Amino acid sequence: MKVLDNLGSNQLIINLSILLSQPTGISNYAKNIFPYLKSLSPTLLTAQNYPEFNCYLVPDNLTPAHGTKGHSDRLLWTQFKLPRIYKKLRSQLLFSPLPEAPLYSNCRFVVMSHDLIPLRFPKRFSPLTPYHRYYIPQVLRQAQHIICNSQATANDIIDFYQIPASKITPIPLAHDRTHFQFLNLPTRNYFLYIGRHDPYKNLQRVIAAFAALPNDCDYELWLAGPTDPRYTPVLQTQIEELGITNQVKFLNYVPYSKLPTIINQAIALVFPSLWEGFGFPVLEAMACGTPVVTSNLSSLPEVAGDATMLINPYNTAEITQAMQTIATDLELRSHLSNQGIKRANQFSWEKTGLTTAEVLFRYL
Repeated sequence: MKVLDNLGSNQLIINLSILLSQPTGISNYAKNIFPYLKSLSPTLLTAQNYPEFNCYLVPDNLTPAHGTKGHSDRLLWTQFKLPRIYKKLRSQLLFSPLPEAPLYSNCRFVVMSHDLIPLRFPKRFSPLTPYHRYYIPQVLRQAQHIICNSQATANDIIDFYQIPASKITPIPLAHDRTHFQFLNLPTRNYFLYIGRHDPYKNLQRVIAAFAALPNDCDYELWLAGPTDPRYTPVLQTQIEELGITNQVKFLNYVPYSKLPTIINQAIALVFPSLWEGFGFPVLEAMACGTPVVTSNLSSLPEVAGDATMLINPYNTAEITQAMQTIATDLELRSHLSNQGIKRANQFSWEKTGLTTAEVLFRYL
């Protein structure tokens, strides 16, 4: 790793202070995007070692792994330390893989905005609500340009923050093609959900829809994702009241290495979320050739195209009907499997990264 001090001009700096050693979410996006920006000769602001890049060392305590303190420390570092680094390196542009940047400074920046779900589904006392209501709009207004992950997110930025569409470029995300792929494993008797248990994920309707399947069907519902003391007990109570405790499995957090097998063997992924900025589980399931039932709202039709069963997520009966149809119509299941693989092949991190490089180049 070539560690920079203050020699030369570093036109583009990329803020990787959020990057985790085991990336998830925004950190996963950052990890996959920066290798394709190499043509711009960036300097990485990072706590990790990337030998092929110029790097400027930053503290290693600014990530989500450090909880709320990591978040607050990163915001303070961004506001007060980052402008000094920008000036020291004689930079022309900062790229941030999340909508955080120094306000009211001389820094020119482009940021990535992932979703505005905390404004669509606000939670009482959540620090994410004021963060999205007061800080992020200032960042987006002061940015040279905004990249986002879908047209649905672009529309939200326009509607919630009154930012002109000309300032926003939607660039779809991607998946790990070497990891999520068709494995030709036998289908087992379970429907699969992957994600958190937050109310906007619509799990109560998933459970109710599953319970409404014909009684003679020997199916299970597997819920993959971390349990949450705020929301999981409500789901467990619902399952008990519906008398389907023996048919529903809470898998809790599933290691990344095991996800492809679990996805490949499912009858279908059932993901009728009420809103998503992008929707990784849908893309990953399609890449595995697993049929998908998902919402006709937000970004999900953008990801799914015509390769899934799109339903109204507020209509439990529609979810039930889609699950029943996929389970019993082998020809349809095969069709969705083939279409899903073709659709997933249209997404790649290379395409995401190179398109991002084109946007950044315009502001250098």
